[in-house]
Amino acid sequence: MAKIKVGIVGGTGYTGVELLRLLANHPDVSLAVITSRSESGLPVKDLFPNLRDHLDIAFSEPDAATLKQCDLVFFATPNGIAMKMVPELIEAGVKVIDLAADFRIKDINVWQQWYGMEHACPDYVAQAVYGLPEVNREAIKTASLIANPGCYPTAVQLGFLPLLENGLLKTDFLVADCKSGVSGAGRGANVGTLLCETSESFKAYAVPGHRHLPEISQGLDIFNTGEDKSAVDLTFVPHLVPMIRGIQATLYGKINSSDMSLADLQQLFETRYANEPFVDVLPSGAHPETRTVKGSNMCRIAIHQPQDKDTIVILSVIDNLVKGAAGQAVQNMNLAFGLDEKAGLNIVPLMP
Repeated sequence: MAKIKVGIVGGTGYTGVELLRLLANHPDVSLAVITSRSESGLPVKDLFPNLRDHLDIAFSEPDAATLKQCDLVFFATPNGIAMKMVPELIEAGVKVIDLAADFRIKDINVWQQWYGMEHACPDYVAQAVYGLPEVNREAIKTASLIANPGCYPTAVQLGFLPLLENGLLKTDFLVADCKSGVSGAGRGANVGTLLCETSESFKAYAVPGHRHLPEISQGLDIFNTGEDKSAVDLTFVPHLVPMIRGIQATLYGKINSSDMSLADLQQLFETRYANEPFVDVLPSGAHPETRTVKGSNMCRIAIHQPQDKDTIVILSVIDNLVKGAAGQAVQNMNLAFGLDEKAGLNIVPLMP
């Protein structure tokens, strides 16, 4: 089988360089194009020395004619960029995986409200497949346009999924209390993410509303099979913690069945994710740590029932740049091209 000819639009941000790291040694990929308007002409290894001896390619200006020669194009760009180029690429037979939010939310009006711009190609939103493999694996396999999930949405949805799809949660009050490392804010210079501003500090942000809220709510509504099919009521509060990588999602909900013991719930999670290569349900009583997934595409989950009451606490950890972004994008690529889903992603997490 010929190698997949891949292009990356936006190769200088954290998700872009993470894609480069993962794809540099992918057995079925040939990296053909890596674009950056600001760094055009500069060898990738000069900007990212960790890729020396792995990539011998320079950044180039984004050019549609060149990108249309690829089999697949990843967009690791800010919101609002991919939607301007996707129609031309799709019409040329190129598959697209967008790591930004341009195609994640199906309701165009909701998307425009949260992202503050008019959508450039709303017709393509309907055909885009939401790239959460644990839910949409079969659709991803035949998709031309894949909307890669956000980092917070990945951790939250995987945590709530088994309970909602079995109708076991009261949906009138769910809480997602989430913490992220500073890399989630991107690589751009910003006073608020300087070392001296974030070190030895801890804060909540975007409490009135975060852009990932409608994406998470959309997924939870789809998963919900309970008797009450009204929209899931979710309170989502993100926090910034002084570490580079990682997301810890602490999720709260009330169980609606007195017949389900903690052992039953543990078995439910273990069964749901038994065949998922990148979801690890920890033993009962465990407390997952972000450092146990650092640099990997793994999501680790534990479930608790404090004081044996009806409140359920799910702990979900991921690396925001891997399972929360570039790693999940590679997982989606593998599915879309009929490859081993784990190709290029058999990475042991970094410790310490």
